[in-house]
This record gives sequence, structure tokens and C-alpha cells, in this order.
Amino acid sequence: MGYKYSPSSRFRSKKPIRSFRDLEVYQRTAEIFVDVMKKIVPLLPEDVPLKKELVDVSMKIPHYIAEAHSRRFDDKTKAMQLIEEVLFLCNKAMVYIEQVRDVYSDQLDKVVCNEMIKSYTWARQKIFNLYKAWKRFYTETEEKNYKNIE
Repeated sequence: MGYKYSPSSRFRSKKPIRSFRDLEVYQRTAEIFVDVMKKIVPLLPEDVPLKKELVDVSMKIPHYIAEAHSRRFDDKTKAMQLIEEVLFLCNKAMVYIEQVRDVYSDQLDKVVCNEMIKSYTWARQKIFNLYKAWKRFYTETEEKNYKNIE
């Protein structure tokens, strides 16, 4: 049996991005936020300082993705800063989930927490890919504009 290459097995047709809601990273981080609110926050004691921090960070991630998508053509610098902030917030959310998982291990399901951490790890990688794609697009656009001026 010889080597068999099939381009169709590696290629996935993606639907066009018309709004931030079409971004897979937005959809996934919004789902993770819902999971945090349903599966972690209600099980934590009321006076836990990490509770508010975890909610704030998890909520900001999809919000900043949407804002960055809206600003990507108007204010490129701000859009890129927001994506960098989202990368930072993903790391922060993972740390908070690890901390509440370890401190409140008797109240939280470790498997659920670990799945959320994996989801944030996946999302962070995809957000970084989005960051690189936008950066490449901005560089190519600036090069074309510079050539048109000459």
C-alpha cells in the first residue's frame, strides 16, 4: 500500500466571518464563561475572594474579543492590544480555576475544572493564531499602501 494524500481530508471549509459571533474563539470562550457560572461559581462559598475575580476575568474574555473584532479596521493598535489582553486574561482564568479547584477540592469536581482549563488552553492557542493572522494582514496592508504611494 502506497502513500495516499487527500487534500480534502485536511481542508475544512469555514463559513465567512461576518460578525464577532462567527468567530469560533468568541463562541468557545462564551461557552466556557457559562460553564464557569453554572459549574464553579454556585459551588464556592459566598465570601471567597477568587469568586468575583474568576467571574470578572471569564466575562471579559468574550467581551474583549468582540470589541477587538469591532476595532480591527478603525483602531488597529487598540484591537491588537485587546487581543493581547485576552491572551493574558486566558492565562489568568486558568490560574484562578486551578486555585479554586485545589483549595475547594471537596466542593468542586476536579474533572470539570480540568476540562475548563483545557478549553482555555485551546482558546488561548486559537486567539494567538487570530492575533498572528491580524498582524500579518496589517503588515501586508501597510506594505501595499506604501507601494501605492511610491
